[in-house]
Amino acid sequence: MNNVTKFNILKPANEVFEAFVDPAKIGNFWFSSSSERWEQGKTVTLRYDEYNAVLNIKVVEIELNRKIAFLWGPPEDEHQVTITITETGQGAAIIEVLEEGFDENDPELPFKLADNKEGWVYMLTCLKGYLEFGITTLRKGMVKDL
Repeated sequence: MNNVTKFNILKPANEVFEAFVDPAKIGNFWFSSSSERWEQGKTVTLRYDEYNAVLNIKVVEIELNRKIAFLWGPPEDEHQVTITITETGQGAAIIEVLEEGFDENDPELPFKLADNKEGWVYMLTCLKGYLEFGITTLRKGMVKDL
């Protein structure tokens, strides 16, 4: 089972790509910090200071300005996330997030798909705000549990 989310970002593909892989930029829209530049084969530590959370991801594939694929989650529920960036030729790019590895027999599957979709939409909204308008505070506004 897969979960797909797409957004149009009014910035060139190289700027969208760099927002993810550059540790100085990712804190402006997604995680609080990244331990290092994302490169194929590396394990990167991501921090969410607001939730006192630490997550390690393994970067499995990088195509400059086009694709980032990584593994995350516990070994028994690991998912692959593939971020594809397609330049539209007008100083804009379509970004697609595909998350794979959901267990179709999991009774919690509908909740997990909806929860993850919410997260991807939120992250991409924050990315759009950051890249198009310089807004860096959207990420800190998320309330996970009410």
